[in-house]
Amino acid sequence: MSDAAPANDDALEGAALDDAVHRVERELGRLFARIRVGWREAAATVHPDLQPLGYQVLAAIVSGHANTAGALIERLQTDKSAVSRQVRQLTELGLVDSIRDPDDHRARRLVATDLAVERVTAARAVYEGRLGERLRRWSAADLDRVAGLLDELGR
Repeated sequence: MSDAAPANDDALEGAALDDAVHRVERELGRLFARIRVGWREAAATVHPDLQPLGYQVLAAIVSGHANTAGALIERLQTDKSAVSRQVRQLTELGLVDSIRDPDDHRARRLVATDLAVERVTAARAVYEGRLGERLRRWSAADLDRVAGLLDELGR
């Protein structure tokens, strides 16, 4: 009978772990849904015709994290046609300029206009204000732990 107890404990521990994994998956799903809503709201702040992916493209350009179509594709993990459509729309809206790369005249660089920088900054301020308000309720130690766990999960 002594062998049955550890096996039973293992089964209970396994079930508890499965439940915890499902809860994390559910909460990540809720978080991602909130992030998508935030992107939609930010896109509308920048321009009423801008889609959430267009906002992500523009934010990557404004932040300097990506300034070529290839870099955007890599950063956003999306396909070339989607990025091309968004860049075309951003250009038509006066939010992005496409200029020749001074180092490689065959390549194009994407540069945010002053209007884009102003509007993305305003959209980010709203989002970061809401997020910051919630996160400031936690201790620095809790925030460090969450950041570390998210970093580990993302690897």
